[in-house]
Amino acid sequence: MGRVLNRRLCFFIFLFINDNFILRVGFKMDDNDRDRDRAAFEAGIKLGALYHQFLGTPVSTETAESLETAIKRSVSLQPWVSAVEVKIDREKVLRAQEKGRGTESPKKFKYCELSGEMLDVKVVVLRGQVEVQARVKYEEELAYPLMRLEKVAFKSPPKNLKNSSTKSNASGRSTKTA
Repeated sequence: MGRVLNRRLCFFIFLFINDNFILRVGFKMDDNDRDRDRAAFEAGIKLGALYHQFLGTPVSTETAESLETAIKRSVSLQPWVSAVEVKIDREKVLRAQEKGRGTESPKKFKYCELSGEMLDVKVVVLRGQVEVQARVKYEEELAYPLMRLEKVAFKSPPKNLKNSSTKSNASGRSTKTA
């Protein structure tokens, strides 16, 4: 499931970068489609930026909370971000801290470097009437910090579906019910 959403995120990025492609192959996009695609793109950019900005930051069990706050406040400054939740796994920090750094003896410096394995970050982006919830979290079975879209939802029904209720699935497509 995560791989499918990751591929969709890449497709959204491609669509955002090349609106002319959409017109050439005959897709018709309304404002809700553009908002959905741009919100997904922005969510991906936020996660990628925070991941690459903060990995390698010195962290210990004593400083993890303040680093969580710094990451949250930094990401919250960016356009269209409506919520951020950051968790650094203290158990993984402690294990890395106790392991030591290279040839130095364990616990000598009492810190380690932040790694993708330690992060669980959720970002909510609101663009127009579309809300996207994205997350980066280490997946043990993949041994990889996977970025994914968890939810794409319209805050109000799209213009062309006003007289019916709507549900958004993981791809951001709305389905109408009578």
